[in-house]
Amino acid sequence: MIQQNNVVTMHYTVSSPDAVEIDSSRNGKPLVFMHGRGFLVQGLEEALSDKSKGDSFNVTIPPEKAYGERHENLMQAVPKSMFEGMDVEVGMSFRATTDGGDQSVTIIDVSDDEVVVDGNHPLAGIELTFDVEIVDVREATEEEIAHGHVHGEGGVNH
Repeated sequence: MIQQNNVVTMHYTVSSPDAVEIDSSRNGKPLVFMHGRGFLVQGLEEALSDKSKGDSFNVTIPPEKAYGERHENLMQAVPKSMFEGMDVEVGMSFRATTDGGDQSVTIIDVSDDEVVVDGNHPLAGIELTFDVEIVDVREATEEEIAHGHVHGEGGVNH
């Protein structure tokens, strides 16, 4: 069974509540990560804890165990003059410096005078369904545990 610091190799497809595919590893390489290190959303990490190599399963994760609830206070209108020289469009994302540090924001509206940015994660407030296939599970090496990530095939190569 998958435990803390196991290296897990898995294929996944994640979908929205209306069955729209958001992301998938199935047409490429599987995802390789160290379990219990916060690499995955909390709900998926919890669902993997009692699984083994060869298992396939579906799990639906509520927003609070995925990318969190949406917070209206993370949306803000800023003067368009802050984007001087840029051709800003709805959907653009960039890093913004805030009182709480750097934050990713997405432009959700543009008018003649202002730009509305949203600091919520694009998947905040959305229930996610994961279709998962566990391809492999192994013990992490001492070096991987010390570094906090997978080395070699599918992981970080120093």
